[in-house]
Amino acid sequence: MELILEAKDANEWIYRGEGAANLILSYTGSSPYFVGKVLRVQKVKRNGTNCEEISSALSVHECLLWKEDCELLSAPTREIAEHLYVQNVMSPLLGSNHVDAGIRVLVSRDFLELVGKNVLSQRPSCRVNDADVNTKCDYALLISDHSVFPQVLHDEELSISVEIKPKCGFLPCSSYISDEHVIKRSMTRFKLHQSLKLQHKKISQLSEYDPLDMFSGSKERILKSIRDLFSTPQNNFRVFLNGSLVFGSLGGGKYRTNVHNDKAFEDELKSVIQANDGTRTMFFLQLVSEAVYRSRLLDRLLEVQKLDLFDIEGAIHAYYNVVSQPCAICRDLGEDVLLGRFSSLHSLTLDESLKIVREYLIAATAKDLSLMISFRTRDKRDPKSSYNVICHESTGQRFDYKVSFIDLDMKPLEKMIHYYELDQKILSCCTKMLKSSKQTENSASVEEG
Repeated sequence: MELILEAKDANEWIYRGEGAANLILSYTGSSPYFVGKVLRVQKVKRNGTNCEEISSALSVHECLLWKEDCELLSAPTREIAEHLYVQNVMSPLLGSNHVDAGIRVLVSRDFLELVGKNVLSQRPSCRVNDADVNTKCDYALLISDHSVFPQVLHDEELSISVEIKPKCGFLPCSSYISDEHVIKRSMTRFKLHQSLKLQHKKISQLSEYDPLDMFSGSKERILKSIRDLFSTPQNNFRVFLNGSLVFGSLGGGKYRTNVHNDKAFEDELKSVIQANDGTRTMFFLQLVSEAVYRSRLLDRLLEVQKLDLFDIEGAIHAYYNVVSQPCAICRDLGEDVLLGRFSSLHSLTLDESLKIVREYLIAATAKDLSLMISFRTRDKRDPKSSYNVICHESTGQRFDYKVSFIDLDMKPLEKMIHYYELDQKILSCCTKMLKSSKQTENSASVEEG
């Protein structure tokens, strides 16, 4: 029998968080079908975008893009196509043991409307202003709640989980990157984007986090990256204790953090980390970094991210080939499509262009996903474990741990234009900041002279 959620079920689902495309709800009831699960409910923009367009099947050009996957191609709605994308495209690339594609459940319009009203006061205002629950969706996605460990053996055992957005872990080397944007080759996209976010007051300070540390394979650098994320979590680092958010962003706004000082977080860790006051946070971050290092999953993630061979400055030209439109980028740059530096891209076959764009969008998913690491405390009564086990060197404690990839959203084909425009804004902002900094340095040198 197919599961369906109706108005009478709405009060059993509470706000957990949200991203740009989905609202995440946590289950508080007792049904065995839903215990240990979260519900991903699709959102719709408030800018006049038609709901039917969002939930419709793939566009003509997207059908070309994903033509190799017959099941995805025949999906009757976009939400089903997105579910199949995780199941058929991302799961084989990242490893089925670490990806939960989830199952679709039917939801009534009354359920969605009531849920939308119930969680309204808990949502960040910027998210509320931007989008609402898409009440015209027929399905929501039911997935495992990775903020809690899958199974707790004893009542006194605790579950603590960390959500990390590692972001893009390599520097591009595409020959299509313009000379004006050479900074891309020496500074990660995350670091570059921080400048634009600071200028637009989306963040209050620059993060010290550098994805190159996280993806380095070095224990010391991974630990540094975890510490940097903890210092400025923004929306890239969250901690859950027994399923409740105790540290990190709520999913929007100025990246509000639940725990406002080190002492408060130390106190939260008392039940998990057996150590003296003032050392628990450090030991916890060591535990997280050790799990990242041991899992080796970032190596696999990096391989998928590196499917982006051309950078957006190259891939955008393949996009215009796919949609059979004159290249607006060449036009704006004053380039001759046949004779300019991008002529080789515009002379590619359709299949070659499709491959570039398809792999760019898969890489975009990999650059934007989250890594969820769940820990369960263990004692001597449980000498064996079906999970990976870490023994913390400093405390002597043993933990089961499990690592999963979440937020594997399918990126719409038309988002290629957004990616290019955002890239240009980021580089423009950084270029201006560098020029301003050099002018300040020169002025100071003149004054000293």
